[in-house]
Amino acid sequence: MLKVSARSAAMPASAIRKLVPFSEAAEASGVKVYHLNVGAPDIKSPDCSIEAVKGRTPSLHHISYTNSAGLPELRKAMCEKYYGGLGIEVKLPEILMTVGGSEAFAIAMQIAAGPGEEILVVEPFYTNYQTFAFLNGITLKAVHSDIDDGFRVPDIGEFEKLLSPATRAVMISNPCNPSGKLFTRGEMLSIGEFCKRHDLFLICDEVYREFCYTDEPYFSAMQIPGCEDNVILVDSVSKRYNLCGARIGCIISRNKDVMACAMKFAQSRLCPPVLGQIASIGALDTPQSYFDDVKSEYIRRRDCALRRLNAMPGVFSPVPYGAFYTVARLPVKDAEAFAKWLLTEFRLDNQTVMVTPAASFYKTPGEGKDQVRIAYVLEVPLLEKAMDVLQEALRVYGDF
Repeated sequence: MLKVSARSAAMPASAIRKLVPFSEAAEASGVKVYHLNVGAPDIKSPDCSIEAVKGRTPSLHHISYTNSAGLPELRKAMCEKYYGGLGIEVKLPEILMTVGGSEAFAIAMQIAAGPGEEILVVEPFYTNYQTFAFLNGITLKAVHSDIDDGFRVPDIGEFEKLLSPATRAVMISNPCNPSGKLFTRGEMLSIGEFCKRHDLFLICDEVYREFCYTDEPYFSAMQIPGCEDNVILVDSVSKRYNLCGARIGCIISRNKDVMACAMKFAQSRLCPPVLGQIASIGALDTPQSYFDDVKSEYIRRRDCALRRLNAMPGVFSPVPYGAFYTVARLPVKDAEAFAKWLLTEFRLDNQTVMVTPAASFYKTPGEGKDQVRIAYVLEVPLLEKAMDVLQEALRVYGDF
């Protein structure tokens, strides 16, 4: 009898996508499903990105490999983008293009830690961190942040408590997926000092950097003084330029050993997608007005989502100051059962809504069981309709 490997059978399913078969079944039966479960914005990609692909493809007679680190043209442009946009100098050997941000943080985790070793992570955190930790025998140890406290980063003493001889890194996303938490300059400096003091890597996922909703300038991990060798930065074009399907990300570090190892990982998968790299080169010409308009649109969507959620009986969602997600606590015992029920049983005028159960964004047992992540990626009129459905669903579910 054929059997799959024990590791593949035990691999955790995606919290974001494992309910997809139920949504597909609902849609196949004619039900309108409002998707608040996945960070796939409906905002169009920049014209310059699409035109770059159209303009280049007529002259392409053969799509071959690029350098494993990515097209030099793209890497150089990305270096200029960091230096010009954030005032951070990045040299060509310090950047390597990856297959989306996912490959970048998977590589970063494997460079920082090996089987049996540990990475500290602020929870809630992007669920795929756990997936890649599992695949590589790495243990994630959670520094808990609480929904009632707006997901404020705990005092550094909480990090100290989790240290062990096996600890190799701290990993954060800033702004955070799923909570929308935006780390302050002080919090970043404190975490950086902790990493320096204990010779730990700091892996910082800055994919949502353009989506910050405060007047304070964004403070990158690359700007932490004296932390040059510790920081491994992860970035992507997916969210910033609404190019999720291009599958282009990057890993950046001033640590020469880190980048030498990253190149070995890159060579093992040959090269990033060529057409995605071309689209990314074009995207770098996106005018600031595009980002200003997108930011304003997300603020409208965020404010709509929060207004509606916090008006629902028993629901609480703190204000997210970055990304385009919020975590909401619902008056249910099991958010995953509720999310499945929404897709399989509940209908309001032949409509329902899809949300992501939040428990898989936590490492601490029992945390997040009554919470969901909501991606406010729909335009406001549709978001209002989705909230109408969710409000009625919670009312009906409360009778069970």
